[in-house]
Amino acid sequence: MSDKLTGKAKEVEGKLTGDKAREAQGKAEGLLGKAKEKINDVKEDVKDKAKEIKEKLDD
Repeated sequence: MSDKLTGKAKEVEGKLTGDKAREAQGKAEGLLGKAKEKINDVKEDVKDKAKEIKEKLDD
């Protein structure tokens, strides 16, 4: 399961049980998951741009 989903589950669990630490842990994991997704998006964009530039240079 992704960090984002795991985090959301822990956050909801914390809210339902009144466990503020668990809720905070869930929020933190959710943010980590979002950050990882953004990093992967940027990596893909960089790869695409590098490929595009390489193709232009090869022409």
